[in-house]
Amino acid sequence: MADERGPVVDDEPPMRMREQIVLQVGGRLLTPFILLFALYVQFHGDFGPGGGFQAGVLFAAALVLFGLLFGVDRVQQVIPVSVSEVMIAVGVLLYAGVGVTTLLLGSAFLDYDALSAEHGQHWGILLVEAGVGIAVAATMTRLYYAFGSLHPDSEPAAGEHGE
Repeated sequence: MADERGPVVDDEPPMRMREQIVLQVGGRLLTPFILLFALYVQFHGDFGPGGGFQAGVLFAAALVLFGLLFGVDRVQQVIPVSVSEVMIAVGVLLYAGVGVTTLLLGSAFLDYDALSAEHGQHWGILLVEAGVGIAVAATMTRLYYAFGSLHPDSEPAAGEHGE
């Protein structure tokens, strides 16, 4: 803000998220419960609303919350970038692997009855939803790593953004 004396200079640095003790304590307390709820949604998905996609987003949301409060580098200590990238592939391969297995057993793609006459539906849904959950959680986490590592003050390097 400026007046007739010139621009007003605020010597007080802006409060950083790392200095917000109440938010940090609250986030530290909430994160395990969000992760637990994600597991509940994951394993309750074949009995009611929920499943892999919702559980994956909840799991990633807990990591994003933790990252917003403590920094992306702290989340990357728990789940490194390379691990998140491998988990994306593992989730997709688990999903596709169930479908290919049913094809190899002589049925249609993702025909769970081919897995087992008695428990095929249960095992098929459980494995497919696990694959979706792993892939979604890892993808959302990797997206957070990509965007959370950007610095708004930095200029793009030459050759980036179509230059």
